[in-house]
Amino acid sequence: MPRDPRSAAAATSPVGMRRRAVLAGAAGLALGASACGTAPPRNAMGSSPPSPAAALPRPAAWRPDPSDVRPDVKLRAVQLVEALGTWRRGAGGTEKARERVAALGLPPGLAGQAGPLLSGADEAAVQVVDAQYGGILAGSASVLVVCRQWTREGGGPVVTSGTTVDVRLARGATAAARWSVGELHPADPGPPAGSLPEAARRVLADRRIRLPAAAEADIRNGGVHASVLRVLLRLAERYRLDVSVVRSGHPLNVFGTDRPSDHPPGRAFDVWRIDDRAVVDRATPRALIEAFMRDAAAAGSYNVGGPVLPSGGSPGRPFFSDDTHHDHVHVGFDS
Repeated sequence: MPRDPRSAAAATSPVGMRRRAVLAGAAGLALGASACGTAPPRNAMGSSPPSPAAALPRPAAWRPDPSDVRPDVKLRAVQLVEALGTWRRGAGGTEKARERVAALGLPPGLAGQAGPLLSGADEAAVQVVDAQYGGILAGSASVLVVCRQWTREGGGPVVTSGTTVDVRLARGATAAARWSVGELHPADPGPPAGSLPEAARRVLADRRIRLPAAAEADIRNGGVHASVLRVLLRLAERYRLDVSVVRSGHPLNVFGTDRPSDHPPGRAFDVWRIDDRAVVDRATPRALIEAFMRDAAAAGSYNVGGPVLPSGGSPGRPFFSDDTHHDHVHVGFDS
């Protein structure tokens, strides 16, 4: 079996990246106009002084793509993250979060594993940018929920942050039973490094490489391998990349195995959208995905997984395909 991505970051401490941005009101910041909760790249967010008068956005609830192999599993994970990370004034705190979790028919104790999704803020709103599999088996699954969050304390400014949560699920005993959530593992990128190599600075500045909060923090932390940075830059010469996961927020092992994943040591990245076309969407040209996979291999990846095998290819290095990777392309490196 290919030594691919599907592993999750078993981390529970807050993502140390919090950024302030002017929010021009809920209507002006309708981030993610698509049905799948797509949000604009982090490079596009404003940097003007925050406005205390701005309202928190009211993002639409995320919905799975009809092309997904198990949309019910993803929806279950996403609804939990949305419930944990969104509250109105007067509804903050762990006890209220437990009530919101219980209303979903899930164990209230999961609120204690929410990490950075819960804070002392008076109000908060979460938008799920993407949900991809960390692994999907007959009776268990890992869903990596990439999200952005807005919070406000008192009459202060709106603060923008985000994280990626590895949500672990198990199937009920009967075919009709709903999937249940057993664990949450929020990303833990660690603090930013004092200095970064030029390639890392270039990735952070490249507007064709769109990074969610946890992935951006991974790069600022300095723990991402040079091969990942180099290939991101090379692929960005030809494609616009929406990255979902780099290092943190991904399972430690390839899901369902005891084999270490390439993600936690910073030797892999996943892409959920190419040239603004979602990998999971059946309307996305297969030729585009195949070309991207071939270019990733040509750039030096030893392990490229996706929803299809490039024409003429066969299972095995460097290409592989399975249900876990029907919604993203994995690009891994062995050194």
